Amino acid sequence: MPIDESLPFLPLNIAVATVSDTRDAASDRSGDTLVARLEAAGHRLAARTILKDEVPVLVAQLNTWIDDAAVDVIITTGGTGVTGRDVTPEALDQVIEKPIPGFGELFRWLSFQSIGTSTIQSRACAGVARGTYIFCLPGSTGAVKDGWDGILASQLDSRHRPCNFADLIPRLTER
Repeated sequence: MPIDESLPFLPLNIAVATVSDTRDAASDRSGDTLVARLEAAGHRLAARTILKDEVPVLVAQLNTWIDDAAVDVIITTGGTGVTGRDVTPEALDQVIEKPIPGFGELFRWLSFQSIGTSTIQSRACAGVARGTYIFCLPGSTGAVKDGWDGILASQLDSRHRPCNFADLIPRLTER
């Protein structure tokens, strides 16, 4: 994917939420992996938290960050599987205005290269809510690497051509 080095890099403010009933700050490897990658790319960590797999809790946190002008992008890790406690996509559905179905489709295609047909259990998803991007990744470090390295690193880089998500941020709330 081509990066136009003649253009300036524009860092984004990214909030990270790990969705898990069992992880804490000491055991949040997927969150750590995501934060390390976004900071290495030159972006800023706007906020970070760990949330229980409960729709009202997730919706409240997403809405708080969506309404925060200092947050451009939200990335969650965890809660995208098919068990009864996996509710991140359901929470996302309650806040987004526009889904980005290609994100989940491309994520599963990339993930298939690593884990084969097990990727079918992923409900990775994304959307736009009130001018803020939200990307929901599965909770494994491998999934975070696939999602960041294979999609988000380039799409959140304003120098990526022919187009990228970062360039569209000022236009997300147009009517």
